[in-house]
Amino acid sequence: MRLRTTGYLLLFSLLFSGVWVDGAAAQSAETTQTNLNYVWTILAAALVFFMQAGFALLEAGFSRAKNAVNIIMKNVMDASAGGLAFFAVGFGLMFGTSWGGIVGTDGFFLTGTGDQPETWTYAFYFFQAVFAATAATIVSGAVAERIKFSGYLLFSVAITAVIYPVFGAWAWGGLFNGSGWLEALGFIDFAGSTVVHSVGGWAALAGALVVGPRQEKYAADGTPRTIPGHSLPLAALGVFILWLGWFGFNAGSTTAGSTAIAKIALNTFVAAGAGAVLAMAVTWIDGGTPDATMTLNGVLGGLVGITAGCAALTPPFAILTGAVAGAIVVYATRGLERIVDDPVGAIAVHGVCGAWGTLAAGLFDASGFSLAQVGVQALGVAVAFLWTFPVSYGLFYALDQALGLRIEDATEHKGLDRHEHDVEAYPEFTTNGTASPQPPVEE
Repeated sequence: MRLRTTGYLLLFSLLFSGVWVDGAAAQSAETTQTNLNYVWTILAAALVFFMQAGFALLEAGFSRAKNAVNIIMKNVMDASAGGLAFFAVGFGLMFGTSWGGIVGTDGFFLTGTGDQPETWTYAFYFFQAVFAATAATIVSGAVAERIKFSGYLLFSVAITAVIYPVFGAWAWGGLFNGSGWLEALGFIDFAGSTVVHSVGGWAALAGALVVGPRQEKYAADGTPRTIPGHSLPLAALGVFILWLGWFGFNAGSTTAGSTAIAKIALNTFVAAGAGAVLAMAVTWIDGGTPDATMTLNGVLGGLVGITAGCAALTPPFAILTGAVAGAIVVYATRGLERIVDDPVGAIAVHGVCGAWGTLAAGLFDASGFSLAQVGVQALGVAVAFLWTFPVSYGLFYALDQALGLRIEDATEHKGLDRHEHDVEAYPEFTTNGTASPQPPVEE
């Protein structure tokens, strides 16, 4: 009898310990996954933040040496002032408790964020803030070399505080505490072909039109002239940095350390390569030589194009999406150049390729073709333009009336670096590229 009782107790203890071990293991696995999600999201956000360096180098390289410091200052402020504006206002408008699927009503200064853990609010804000800075810095290149720094800074704050977050609330509000009317329709834009890139591109179009072209851009008959940038190597380095950061941009949009990032990273890589190949091929066939500037922008066009559908497309369709974007970059840049001066091709790369990528996410969705889905995608593309362009144009126009956005002709000739920042990027050389006199060396 005693032996039987002892046996029952032993069996019970083994069963109980097994349940306890299983429960502890499950809890440990859940904790590990949560920690992994945080680590991946922060790492991805850091990669996206590094894209600011890529934009700075790209825009500086495509601009003339006399304006390089001004380019750098604008990119620094996009991340700095723009990040603070998004912290104070933009995050709440985009991700706060939604008012009718239109705009958030709380979460300003990261307060009142509902049931979200405080630590996740911090991580999610950081990830989204660097996206907002990206949308702002797209504008910088399109208005380069002729806009006052003060006016640009005010617009940078406005786009990160209001313009970008409002459309973002419509498409992405449900990622946190909100809900958007566009996402409720099933709009697909996984990492922001439209939410980030087209919004930035259409704002860039508005700014370039209000500020007007650079002095030497058009001949008397309206024919556009090429104004070479001062350093293609800098621009190329910027593109490679952007390509690297884009893996955080797209794969990081899972905000979870999961196996899903594998296909997203692959699609991002091959689409960029296809964009570069097609842009190179088109210029080679059309002009007899492969154009380096267009090839670099072809990389970016492919990246922008795949950003919406990076999680939904199969790799062959990702390649097709990137290839079409590479061709679009060439023809859209040439067409837009006749009506607007965009020194870096930002409008074609981000605005037009962003629209294409958003449509492609519906056309090539791995779950199957749906005409209704394509219609929702087209609606999102149209709404992004109809919101961003008029509001941005009105704001640029108001700033122009109040401050005079365009620098004076003499200042433009000398360069913004000396006038706006009292410094030169390359003090050993004059701004026209010739060596400046050097003092004699004492023996």
